[in-house]
Amino acid sequence: MALIYMRDLLQHAYRNGYAVGAFDLVSLDFLQAIMDAADSCDSPVILSLAESHFDYFDFELIMPAVEAAAMRARVPVAIHLDHGASLASAQTAIRLGCNGVMVDNSSAPLAENISRTREIVTMAHACDIPVEGELGYVAGVEGEDAERHPGEVVYTSVEEASDYVERTGVDFLAVSIGTVHGRLQGEPQLDFDRLGQINAALRLPLVIHGGTGLGDDQFRRLIANGVAKINYYTALSDAAGSRIAANQQQGARGYTGLVENVQHEIRTEVARCMQLWGCAGRAEEVAADCRPWQNVEHLIFYNLTCSDWDAAQLIAEGERVLATIPGVRKIFAGKTVDESDRFHYCWRVKFASPAVIDTYREHPVHVKYADTWFRPNAGDRVTIDFAPAISVSREASGQPASKAS
Repeated sequence: MALIYMRDLLQHAYRNGYAVGAFDLVSLDFLQAIMDAADSCDSPVILSLAESHFDYFDFELIMPAVEAAAMRARVPVAIHLDHGASLASAQTAIRLGCNGVMVDNSSAPLAENISRTREIVTMAHACDIPVEGELGYVAGVEGEDAERHPGEVVYTSVEEASDYVERTGVDFLAVSIGTVHGRLQGEPQLDFDRLGQINAALRLPLVIHGGTGLGDDQFRRLIANGVAKINYYTALSDAAGSRIAANQQQGARGYTGLVENVQHEIRTEVARCMQLWGCAGRAEEVAADCRPWQNVEHLIFYNLTCSDWDAAQLIAEGERVLATIPGVRKIFAGKTVDESDRFHYCWRVKFASPAVIDTYREHPVHVKYADTWFRPNAGDRVTIDFAPAISVSREASGQPASKAS
């Protein structure tokens, strides 16, 4: 089943009255445990990577493992950037393989939050990638997340939420109704009336940040009032930390001894959440209702009329500027090994989704490069866009189109 459109997934959850867990991961132990739980529960899952946790791992190094885990999964998976810091963060996340993004502007004044978020939406939607916005402020209370989310809780108002969604175009909205990042002493008091009014006004999937510490009945009431995505990390971190502490007390000293059974503890908590939130057992119906996520390979085969030195400059400039276009994941510029081949050069550009085919072609950076550098020197060329062959055959979408660059 592998990767699916996150927008489709959360719309399915919203329509059918359950919530999908967005489990933040900080290591391969977390990644493997989350995926094992999803597999054992037959549940869709969102693999979430929070920029506020980037101190613990190299985002660029871990993403290939996250994407590989999603691609080999038996259940539907989406990959999400959580609490991104900027437009550049969101663009980097898309380049590395995320198919959902959230940039946290919630601490900014409303007008600034709207302006920044709208910029994210414009960029991401051009790649057919959904955006989660946040209105109100979910503060941190205890533990590591308290330092990353300082300040007081600011509740989301119905009026501002309606205006925010209309003016930004976000696909999902994280709301503040009394949850916190980190740990709480006792059960939090949630404003369900406020949540119900927001849900009635917006009619789009809502998101809860700070899921740790909520009671079972609170989770059920959240879902009944439109919450389709629940962010969850602190309880997983605590479960892992408790296992490590217990291993140490039992005499473990080396790294592998200290982390023994950590995956089991994380997996158990993730599975508990999946059962409670109603997403367990839904993998097949989600897969049937949601589109598979597809990267696209954009290939250009061409010959050049310019000198070898000019060709080298043309290629270097292309590698430099085309990589900056949102939705471009990877660029390879090649030259034929056999000089007798029909074409002597190629570009292989990996797009995040089929939507990028058109946005890339029309992007000012591409247009300027093509008109100034490429087309004057590469009259003899052919361009073909390819989607994965398995997905193409499943969707009976026919042969890939060929067109001029």
